[in-house]
Amino acid sequence: LSPLPLLPFFRNLGKTDVSLSSMGLGCMGMSAAYGTSDEKENIATLHHAIERGINFWDTADAYGNGANEELISKVLTEHRDKVFIATKFGFRLKDNKGDVFSSNNTYIDSSPQWIKQAIENSLRRLKIETIDLYYAHRLNPDVPVEETVGAMADLVKEGKVRYLGLSECSAETLRKAYAVHPISALQSEYSLLTRTVENDILPTCHELGVSLIPFAPLARGLMSNTLNVNTLDTNDFRRNLPRYSGNYYENNRHLTAAFAEIADAKNCTPAQLALAWVLAQGENIIPIPGTKRIKYLDENIGAIDIVLNKEDLTAIEDV
Repeated sequence: LSPLPLLPFFRNLGKTDVSLSSMGLGCMGMSAAYGTSDEKENIATLHHAIERGINFWDTADAYGNGANEELISKVLTEHRDKVFIATKFGFRLKDNKGDVFSSNNTYIDSSPQWIKQAIENSLRRLKIETIDLYYAHRLNPDVPVEETVGAMADLVKEGKVRYLGLSECSAETLRKAYAVHPISALQSEYSLLTRTVENDILPTCHELGVSLIPFAPLARGLMSNTLNVNTLDTNDFRRNLPRYSGNYYENNRHLTAAFAEIADAKNCTPAQLALAWVLAQGENIIPIPGTKRIKYLDENIGAIDIVLNKEDLTAIEDV
C-alpha cells in the first residue's frame, strides 16, 4: 500500500518564523471530557499524527488533572524535534482531584506565584525542558493581565517557554497583554455554529499578527452529522451541552442534515467541509480538532485538500 501523504501545507505562528501544520491536534479528549479512551489507541494516534506531518499538539495541565500531559510525554520525548507542543495553565481544583469538566471545585489562578509552579509541573509531566507555546487558559479578573503576562514573559527569558498565548480573552485584554509581551496565539472556540470571535477577536488578531487557534472547530462533533448524543458515555460532557438538548438539538439536527447535503455534493464528509470552512476564514487560523482515533485524524486531515469557492461559501452561509 502507498503511504498516506503528509499534510499539504503549513501556516506560520503569529509573527514568528515557526511553520506549523495548517491543522493541529487537540489532545484533551484522550484524557478528559469525552468519555472513556484507550491508552494504546491514544498513543497510536499520536504516532500517526507525526507520520502524517501534524506537528502542532495542544494540551493543558487541567486535562485529566495532568494526565494528558503525562500521556503525551510517552510520545513527545522520543520525537521532540517533530512536535511543537502547546500547553496551558489557569484552571485549578480545590481538592486536586478529577478535572475541570467533572468537578464543581474549579477556580482560576493566573497569579505570578502560581505560574512559577504551574510551569514546573507541566515541564515535569511532559518530560521536556522547554514548552513551545504557553497559554493562560483563563484569566482571573482580580489579577491584572499585565501581571500575568509579565510573569509569563519571565519564563521566556528563563528559556522555559518559547512563545506566549492567551485563551478565551477579549480583544481589549489581548491588546493589554500584547503591550507587555508579543502574544503569538489566541485560542478560542470557533466553528460554523460558534461565531462570536468574528466580532472583535478575529479582526484584532489580524491587526496584531496573532494566530487564532480554534478549538472545537466541529462544534463538539455536531457538524460531523454523525453524533448520536444518546449513545455517548455517561461521563461525556457533551450530554449536558445545550446544543445537544431539547429544541436546540432538534433544530441543530436539521441544520447539520442540510449542511451534509453540501458536503455530499463536494465529495467530502460534513466534518471535512466544516474544517475546510474554518481554514478558509484566514491564513492566520490554525484549527485544532480533537480526536483519539486514527480514522478520525485521517478524516480531519482530508479537509486540507478541499477548495471552497464563493458559491460554496454562500451555500454554507445560507444554511
